[in-house]
Amino acid sequence: MNFLSTFVTFENLHEVRRLCHWGPVIALSVIAICSTMAILDSIIWYWPLDTTGGSINFIMLLNWTVLILYNYFNAMFVGPGYIPHGWKPENQLDTQYLQYCRVCQGYKSPRSHHCRKCNRCVMKMDHHCPWINNCCGHLNHAYFTSFLLLAPLGCSHAAFIFIMTMYTQLYERISFGWSTVKIDMSAVRQFQPLMPFSMPAFAATLFALGLALGTTIAVGMLFVIQMKVILRNKTSIESWIEEKAKDRIQHYQTGEEFIFPYDLGSRWQNFKQVFTWSGAPKGDGIEWPVHPKCHQHTLTIEQLKQKADKRVRSQVQYRAVEDYNGACCPLSKGLQTFFRTPCTEEPRIPLKKGDTILATRGTKWWMYGDKALSEEQIIGGERIRGWFPRRCVEKCHYDTAASDSTSEKKVN
Repeated sequence: MNFLSTFVTFENLHEVRRLCHWGPVIALSVIAICSTMAILDSIIWYWPLDTTGGSINFIMLLNWTVLILYNYFNAMFVGPGYIPHGWKPENQLDTQYLQYCRVCQGYKSPRSHHCRKCNRCVMKMDHHCPWINNCCGHLNHAYFTSFLLLAPLGCSHAAFIFIMTMYTQLYERISFGWSTVKIDMSAVRQFQPLMPFSMPAFAATLFALGLALGTTIAVGMLFVIQMKVILRNKTSIESWIEEKAKDRIQHYQTGEEFIFPYDLGSRWQNFKQVFTWSGAPKGDGIEWPVHPKCHQHTLTIEQLKQKADKRVRSQVQYRAVEDYNGACCPLSKGLQTFFRTPCTEEPRIPLKKGDTILATRGTKWWMYGDKALSEEQIIGGERIRGWFPRRCVEKCHYDTAASDSTSEKKVN
């Protein structure tokens, strides 16, 4: 009991609730199906106690499963690290360079962002991942990226086992016409499997093969994306901020030179900021090593400039011309709107004909913005923003910027 009490306490027991979400349920189900089927098929195809090769194959398979689950649960339960409620910089003059979070009642430190899902300001936030039902950030970035590497490797091994099991078991039952394909199966035929390879076993193996191949491709692509930003010591959000900085400078022709402050100039140095032998990343999540030509608030100052620019550009209003119930994939709004729905957990906002919206970004079929609220709602701190179909609104052809000047008081 003393051993268990060191892991399960009243302080962290509530974190177990993160498992009660469609993301972890699906992810763990895929891991369980692929691992279980790979173990069973290994016994059928290459009995681990009969040959050295079979033992190595079986041990490697178990090793993949343990490492994948270890990094997955660490990414979920260690978490990204959160900025304390009511946080302020030691130097009060620095507050002019920082954004204020009304929800957390404190300032956002450099590289932190507020997550609406977690309802906290997250240290070095990369994104909120539904598959771990948590944010990927400062403390769990290495665990999350390691999981993205190990999952395709383990699934590739499992896929190989599935293919060899089906081939060896069906070799003498079905004529494939592969006269040129010759595989030496003398070693694997020395042992008669404990379990017969029946039709249900074949169907289950084929299903697991599809899961393994799909996971290898999808998660492998995510790993490549993550490594690209890590080797530049960025996050996905910061990459987007950098792109908007270039767009702002080009749009206003300011002649500024924006240097990303956290790129240390060496991929190896950037890599070591996230991956360390101890497993804990470098830094405290508040202050960061920066480029010689930059300082701690270079990026936060750029964010404030972009917020001001966003308010200026969003003065063009849109008026709802169709009702929209807030559905994620509204079939009634057209097939293109249905199939091109944004792949994000950001909310959708219901619209009624006549509502006014300040759009800030969008795609060809969807738009994102803030719904214009009454003065009482604004004073109360209420804010309604999200995605809505572009066909449901039309651009207002009159200047209403003065009537909505109170929207500038909103704080993200």
